[in-house]
Amino acid sequence: MSADGTTEADAANELMRLARAIAKHNRLYHAEDAPEISDAEYDALVRRNAELEAAFPHLIRPDSPSAQVGYEVAASPLSKVRHEVRMMSLDNAFSDEEVEEFVARVRRFLNLSTEAEVAMTAEDKIDGLSCSLRYENGRLVRAATRGDGQVGEDVTANVAHIADIPQELKGEGLFDIPAVFEIRGEVYMAKADFLSLNERQADAGDKVFANPRNAAAGSLRQKDASVTAARPLRFLAHGWGAASEVPAATQFEMMRKIAAWGVPVSPLLVRCATSAEMVAHYRAIQHRRADLPYDIDGVVYKVDRLDWQERLGFVAKAPRWGMAHKFPAEQAETTLEAIDIQVGRTGKLTPVGRLKPVLVGGVTVTNVTLHNRDEIGRLGLRVGDRVVLQRAGDVIPQVVENLTRDDVREAYAFPDHCPECQSEAVAEEGEVDVRCTAGLICPAQRVERLKHFVSRGALDIEGLGEKTIVEFFGLGWLESPADIFRLRKRRSDIVGREGWKDKSVDNLLAAIEAKRSPDAARLLFGLGIRHVGAVTARDLMKRFVTLPALREAAETARAGEAEAGSDAVTDLLSIDGVGPVVVEALGDFFHEPHNIAVWDDLLSEVSPPDYIVETRASAVAGKIVVFTGKLETMSRDEAKAQAESLGARSAGSVSAKTDLIVAGPGAGSKLKKAAELGIEVIDEAAWAEIVRAAGQGLDR
Repeated sequence: MSADGTTEADAANELMRLARAIAKHNRLYHAEDAPEISDAEYDALVRRNAELEAAFPHLIRPDSPSAQVGYEVAASPLSKVRHEVRMMSLDNAFSDEEVEEFVARVRRFLNLSTEAEVAMTAEDKIDGLSCSLRYENGRLVRAATRGDGQVGEDVTANVAHIADIPQELKGEGLFDIPAVFEIRGEVYMAKADFLSLNERQADAGDKVFANPRNAAAGSLRQKDASVTAARPLRFLAHGWGAASEVPAATQFEMMRKIAAWGVPVSPLLVRCATSAEMVAHYRAIQHRRADLPYDIDGVVYKVDRLDWQERLGFVAKAPRWGMAHKFPAEQAETTLEAIDIQVGRTGKLTPVGRLKPVLVGGVTVTNVTLHNRDEIGRLGLRVGDRVVLQRAGDVIPQVVENLTRDDVREAYAFPDHCPECQSEAVAEEGEVDVRCTAGLICPAQRVERLKHFVSRGALDIEGLGEKTIVEFFGLGWLESPADIFRLRKRRSDIVGREGWKDKSVDNLLAAIEAKRSPDAARLLFGLGIRHVGAVTARDLMKRFVTLPALREAAETARAGEAEAGSDAVTDLLSIDGVGPVVVEALGDFFHEPHNIAVWDDLLSEVSPPDYIVETRASAVAGKIVVFTGKLETMSRDEAKAQAESLGARSAGSVSAKTDLIVAGPGAGSKLKKAAELGIEVIDEAAWAEIVRAAGQGLDR
């Protein structure tokens, strides 16, 4: 359970909803230039997702927004461009304390003393469209949007009409400019230019843009470059990607070189020696925000030393060496008009507040989660109360204050029966969540489990969305996951129903048939075993390769659970991220006859291939590595991150399955065991050589 009382089952539900919502808003923002929510509200969704993933790392989904950058450009009329170095995004901070923790985290990762200076660059975070400019021998040869970070859109012809972007860089000498250098930054529209453009659009009876960012994105992503030419676009550089050479030792020096080459950089870019200086610059920029000629939504910090950036590397979609410090929350008052109860796939009753629509920072909010029974009690909420709503980056829109709690009215009575099946609803000892006791007898739970099974992070069956699941469940066609693969027998029943024609039915059935050999980890995650999230499912399959092998290990572990050191239990616990709670959940799942029936029925319809782990080419790819003793040139976290990046797995204990031990000073019992088992042992310098030989790319 997390600090705010969220249980793991509820977190899995919420992470699924967040993944879908964030994917939708990514598509609207990046691919269609038609966002429905503001940046702050989007940040709220991403922030909540990050909070849940931090509290429940084993629930991280394959389609987690934390691993996604931008949006796929498959539907774009422009040509696709694959980035040589992935275009990343940044993690966010929303308080001074988080900035201080960011600096402290860098210190810990790099194993620096508290006295060592960790200099950072700080600059305003412009609200525009990310763009990469590839220069070869100083001449612009290609420009591309970020897209999903790996594949973007070719906008070379369009950026030729942006005066800020030079077609040829200015160099002091033949060797001043690298042979290949990708400058990355933001295409934007100044506030004054935006207002003038909208006036012209309105006068001509054309589309009026919602904000400068939308106008810039819509203007740049045009198939007809003449449309772009008529729009007042500008550009500011903030970093670089692929480069044959990086002719500077620090971020600040490199940005000054880019400016000297003739590409604009932020006039507010500074170098800060301490976190106090970083926050002070943030305050100064925040104070000037309204007077700046362009829109910004925060300040970006980056570790100044490039050799440290290389050591820090990346996690998922963001670098460890950078962070965006976003501007604060906004609040508004409204009325709580109703409290509805939703039932999730684990039976949890979640209260949802229906609000009198209120505008918060340009976004209309009508619903808000009230979390659980205790939260309603803490705020003293009742229908009709006047409440303060906060929509910010640190939480999903939520009620932060009840302005009329002292009014004399009857308290809200949280239901003690499930609104879906009328079964008793109770809170187990030690839990704050109220759950329906009916289990799979409850239609809401069965439907939600089926939705989870076909969701993007699980089997990801195209065309089998929530609406279809509900429809087919109501008709009695879907009771369990295996029934999905028997829908082909109902083709004649489906054809002719509202919205279903021959082609759409055949497309659905083809999408289902395509999942007859599903990824084993996705299938395992889709079954909704408690405490087994997407990441844990992948880790389990990496170890056991086949689902029958995993089942055997789980059943053996449960049978020998009284023996704390039993081989099966030890084997499971040796997997990073798998603890006693996961081992118990797996054992309980395979002990329940109903679950076994669902499992066997499903595997009679599908045949997952052996799980294959894709690894990078390196001397340790596919191996299990143990770090022991004191590491002198890096932290333990950095060492584990290096191992993972090279396709190896870092384990905490030595066993017969261990392939390599990296030993520093003070290594003790693990070395003795390694000698007994004949395991190769190397020192930290030899490990550094393995890492160096593999090589790494950077995107700043």
